[in-house]
Amino acid sequence: MIGSDRSDTWRRAFQVELRAEAIGLAFRGWAVLPGTYPAGAQWAGRQDFEATGPVPVHDDWQQRIGTRPDQVATWWAGQPYSLLLATGAGFDVIEVDAEIGRRAAMALRSVGMPVPIIATPDSRWQFLVTSSDRELDSALAERSDVVLRGGGEWITLPPSPSQHGVVHWRVKPEVCGWRFPSSRVVQDALLEALGLPTFDSLATQLVTAD
Repeated sequence: MIGSDRSDTWRRAFQVELRAEAIGLAFRGWAVLPGTYPAGAQWAGRQDFEATGPVPVHDDWQQRIGTRPDQVATWWAGQPYSLLLATGAGFDVIEVDAEIGRRAAMALRSVGMPVPIIATPDSRWQFLVTSSDRELDSALAERSDVVLRGGGEWITLPPSPSQHGVVHWRVKPEVCGWRFPSSRVVQDALLEALGLPTFDSLATQLVTAD
């Protein structure tokens, strides 16, 4: 846990890195937003300390989606806000536990298609996919350890700190050439990882996705 006696040090270190990352992603069109950040056992960044986090700093965060990079830069000028991504605005996220995530990542790599994956300190893996109206396959939807995050939600992006570690990339977007798969492709890999019937063969779907 990050103690209060270390707060000034890590805030200065993370503020520069978080700001640079936010600006770079905003230039790529990502819907980045500032979020509350850990301060001892609580979360700071809004008017009062929050018990949980990270959550968007601005109440009207949905109206701020698509803010220009120069304005995004000002958000991180004073505080080491967490770096959030609004889902449903270009990207959705399929979140699973780490073990399922590893098996799905292996399935994707086996057909030559690594995809961007985020890992959180609480052992959750998040697969970034292009936004669509596709819901989870019924076999995935009935599992409590598989979650689809779309419109009206957000995730925390690297290198945001938490109270128990730092959010980090398992597979960086650069590895994938900043190309993102459809939800169907990742869902098929998850179904394969769980030993469940897939939509089609994963390889066939990858040809279609290209």
